[in-house]
Parts: sequence; structure tokens; C-alpha cells
Amino acid sequence: MAIFNSRVGMIHMFLMFSLYLSVFGFVGVKSLGINYGRVGNNLPQPEKVLDLLTSLKITKIRIYDTNPKVLTAFANSNIELVVTVENELLPQLMDQVQAFQWVTTHIKPYFPATRITGIAVGNEIFTQKDNTLLASLVPAMVNIHGALFQLGLDSNIQVSTPNSIEVLEESYPPSAGIFKSNIYSTMIPLLQFLWKTKAPFWINAYPFFAYKYNPNSISLDYVLFRSTTRIIDNHTNLQYDNMLYAQVDAVIFAITRMGFGGMDVQVSETGWPSKGDPDEIGATLENAATYNENLVRRQLENEGTPWRPNIGLEVYLFALFNENLKLGPTSERNYGLYQPNGTMCYNVGLPALSSMPNGHTSSAVKAANMECQSMVHSMFVSLVIFQVFMRRPY
Repeated sequence: MAIFNSRVGMIHMFLMFSLYLSVFGFVGVKSLGINYGRVGNNLPQPEKVLDLLTSLKITKIRIYDTNPKVLTAFANSNIELVVTVENELLPQLMDQVQAFQWVTTHIKPYFPATRITGIAVGNEIFTQKDNTLLASLVPAMVNIHGALFQLGLDSNIQVSTPNSIEVLEESYPPSAGIFKSNIYSTMIPLLQFLWKTKAPFWINAYPFFAYKYNPNSISLDYVLFRSTTRIIDNHTNLQYDNMLYAQVDAVIFAITRMGFGGMDVQVSETGWPSKGDPDEIGATLENAATYNENLVRRQLENEGTPWRPNIGLEVYLFALFNENLKLGPTSERNYGLYQPNGTMCYNVGLPALSSMPNGHTSSAVKAANMECQSMVHSMFVSLVIFQVFMRRPY
């Protein structure tokens, strides 16, 4: 009888475990996020965007402000948000009182219902034409973090700043990675702040630009993650089959040279445009689909870079939508995985429908139905195994 009870208990645990897996086992790729830019006059409402992200099983996004409609729409969802302090606000946030007011106005009312996990203070400040912003960067970050600490939110929300790959003086080979000497005076206190608060160093890395400006010297296969040959860094003997990982490792080496080895490095932006001007070599639909699909595949495998092979690289794709009001060359308006009307520009292998919901059964509901079907299937298999166990002699 004791053996029977033990076996029944084990089977019960197995059934519960199977049910757990069926409900929670496919909740998305934890190391993959997406940038949700909104520089357009034809974009869907945030509620529709949440529905789309649910169908994609994306659980991390970054927005470029603290728009109340977005923060409200994403409340009580499974989505983690990184919000942004706009560049022009940095000088005023050097004042502790104004920084505290910013946090109490833009963060505190929404947290924790809206899962704000990070604050990006500015964007690519080191490479802005307006050098006056650089002096404001670290003081603003310190004050924002101080306000979070006062409100008891500092353990939940990290403070960092996204940096262009152009902060590097050298990036090839990766082991030669080093920051530009003219930014040391700000880079050192930034790294000190990130180290002290255990926040990641964010890098915006676009192999597209390297290829665009030097297509005769850089292999398209290498930048699109489909190279069959590897570039060897002779100083480390590490082998690279794609440029993105090489760029990330170059940043890691640069940080290590500054005395902060071991700091977490994450890709806050990367992507490929599906259309460009005649001089934007490589900006095609096929290349965009190839780059993002191969990147997503590697994220599904939780890959690390050659220098940190056992640490999955967190990456945010740019971007969710094409944004028709962005300035600059044609490519700037064509980084999206989706058109503003919700149709997919190309499929990158995410578990999504071909378009957003539009008056019919929502993609979120369909995704839920699929999960329910999976759960039923798992339970059926579990019950069959249960019957096999029950019929076996003790």
C-alpha cells in the first residue's frame, strides 16, 4: 500500500509538472526584446500593440519616452518595459529636485502594475553633435537612481544609457576594442556608476552601417549571420562567424581595458532596413529578413558571444514598426518588422500571425487558444502514462 501511495504521489507530481510546462513552458525568449518606436502618424493604438506582442510572445520592449497611454495600456501585462528620458531633458535632471519630480511623475504612478524594469537616460549621448549634453549625462543618471532609491524602486528598475558603437576608437579585431580617448572623462564615471549599481552597458550595434559604407571589403554573409568561414582574432584565437558578436566583444574588451571586466553588456538596438536610398547598399527586404531571422534563431538558442559563450546575449531588435515621420534617409523609415496597418513586412520566425487583429478573433486570443490546445495535449499524454503505470503489477 505504501508503494502504491508513493507511486500515485509521483504520478500526481508528474501530472502537475506537465501542466506547469504546458502553461508556462513557452512564454517567450527571455533574452530577446524589441524597440517600440512611435515616430509616425499612422501607428496602431498601444492596446493593439500589446495584443501583437502577446501573439509574438515578446516579453521585453523599449520605448523612447514615458508616454502615459503606452504605460497605461501595458499595465497588468507580461511585458517588461525600458522607458527613456529624452535627450533634451538631461540638463534639468542635473538638479536632484527635478530628477525626483520626474520619477514621481513618470515612473511611480505606473509601477508596479506596469512592469518598468529599466530607464534609458538619453540615447547615444556620446556621439551627439551637441556636446553640451555629455556633461549632463552621468549627473542625470545619478539623480534618477537616487530618486528611485528614495522611493524604494532602485532594486526593481535599472538605470543606464544606450551608446552607439561609434564610442569605440578601435573595434577590429575585437580584442583591440578601445574607447575614443576624447570621451574618457565621461566614460569613466559612467562605468563607475554602472558597476556600482550593477546595471548593464547598453550598445546600439548595426552591422548594416559597416556593410553600407564598405561593401567591397566586408562580406555580406558575415554581417547576415550566414558565413561559412570564421574570422580569427589572432590575439585571443577566438573565432567569429558574424559581425554583431564581434562588435559586442569589442565593447567588452574596451570596458575591460577601463578596469571594469565582468560588466554585463547588452544590445539595446540592432536591426536591418528593408528599404533604402540608391546609395544605401544592402538595404533590401531579403537582407532585412535574413539578418533578423538569423538573429532571432540565435536568440532562441540563447547564444553568447565567443568571448562569453556561456552567457546569453540580451538583444533588442529595432524595430517593431516602420515609422513614417522619422527624418534622414529612406532606411530610417523602414526598420520595422511590421507595417503600421499591422501586416508583416517579413517573417523572422517568431510565433506570430501574418497580421494584427482587425475586428476578428484577436491574435492574443488565438495564441491563448493554441496554448490551451497544447495544455490539453500534454494532459492527455500525461493521463496515458498514468494509465500505463496503474496497469503495471507492483
